[in-house]
Amino acid sequence: MFQGYEIGGLFDEMFEKPDCPRPHYDALYSRVHDLGMTALQHRSRMADICFRNQGITFTVYKDTLGVEKIFPFDLIPRIIPDREWAHLERGLIQRITALNLFCHDIYHKQDILREKIIDAELIYGAKMFRREMIGVNIPRDIYITICGTDLIRDAQGNYLVLEDNCRTPSGVSYVLENRAIMKRVFPALFQAARVRAIEDYPHNLLRCLKHLAPPEVDDPCIVVLTPGVFNSAYFEHSFLARQMGVELVEGRDLLVEDNYIYMRTTAGLRRVDVIYRRVDDDFLDPLCFRPDSMLGVAGLMNVYRLGHVALANSVGTGVADDKAIYPFVPDMIRFYLAEEPILPSVPTYICSRPDDRKYVLEHLDQLVVKATNEAGGYGMLMGHQATPEERDEFACKIRDNPRNFIAQPVVQLSQQPSLVDGALRGRRIDLRPYILYGEKIAVMPGGLTRVALREGSLVVNSSQGGGSKDTWVLESEHKR
Repeated sequence: MFQGYEIGGLFDEMFEKPDCPRPHYDALYSRVHDLGMTALQHRSRMADICFRNQGITFTVYKDTLGVEKIFPFDLIPRIIPDREWAHLERGLIQRITALNLFCHDIYHKQDILREKIIDAELIYGAKMFRREMIGVNIPRDIYITICGTDLIRDAQGNYLVLEDNCRTPSGVSYVLENRAIMKRVFPALFQAARVRAIEDYPHNLLRCLKHLAPPEVDDPCIVVLTPGVFNSAYFEHSFLARQMGVELVEGRDLLVEDNYIYMRTTAGLRRVDVIYRRVDDDFLDPLCFRPDSMLGVAGLMNVYRLGHVALANSVGTGVADDKAIYPFVPDMIRFYLAEEPILPSVPTYICSRPDDRKYVLEHLDQLVVKATNEAGGYGMLMGHQATPEERDEFACKIRDNPRNFIAQPVVQLSQQPSLVDGALRGRRIDLRPYILYGEKIAVMPGGLTRVALREGSLVVNSSQGGGSKDTWVLESEHKR
């Protein structure tokens, strides 16, 4: 089954050395061997059919061959032992706590700027910094209700934080659907492995949203606000609304009247108290942001400022998503929490700094360059794989707009066996756990393991040919 499988100096999640699995992978390794390749391929086809029949898709806007894509799913799960997960969980809770305090500070006292921990120019130059939010008090002071933090492992197996997704993190619906399909495909193995459950995520999300409701409301009306069926994550919007038992609405379904938000229903107008919005800031309110937006609700921001509706996530959290702000999260943890960071970050060069920019331009062939406000693998240069012409093009972009770029050393992501073209091959992976900030902070045990299915690729995004795996966090020994 694993004939020809190569580790090649990388950190392999499954194997300590060739044909020698790590202890927490023993049962899976044996099961895969017992099945054989023919049965494994059959089960892979079964999984693909399940995804297709259920309409589990995503959209690639720049693909000229077709918009709707079935999300590629790999059968070999990623397994994380309990002790390892407990360390990650502590680090993720620490990180979202500091990021929330940072957002509140930036839009109120700005202590972190006065202490010169972060350059003020980086904050005010951030595309997603919202001056409209300065001085606005938000429900429970919770800016980031839902966060997806991307983790990677280097060649030594150390976990590193790659980035935080604090605006409208996506992908959790695929986590839940992956798990449902794995239970059908490997029912006996799944039960024997004692994998921690994730199915309570919609319930936990609903509790967090209720926690944000105005204090005078006993039974809040909650909605999921979607840009519509042509959005790349529309499947997820409809999935989460259905799982939580709340309405899925578009901007045209809502209106402002007497400084409150109402939803149009067949029985008349109904007041809305909490909006889980999957619409970016720019399109949220045409009276406050882009006047040409047809996706938002005119007057929504005024209702929000008055405290008559809660938004998750808050407007303005994108400042914490900015890749030029990311390098300062360890400093935020020290500043706000007086603690040392539990999870390290990837070393980062900020191109708006002259010394950093000079180094980046001289070492483009050794670095990964990223646009500070792009996502999905776009606006990125893999310098060691790029042609001289591509590096020259990026050098011009950096010189023209240095604030828009950061650079990082190439991290050789860990690999995991994946079923590719009828064989098991090592492919690079990352992990996006989901953190919910409500009355208390809860981390989903696992998350979205994304896999770069193209040979040699370090880009795991679905829009760039990546797929996903189920992530198994094992119960601790004393619970078995």
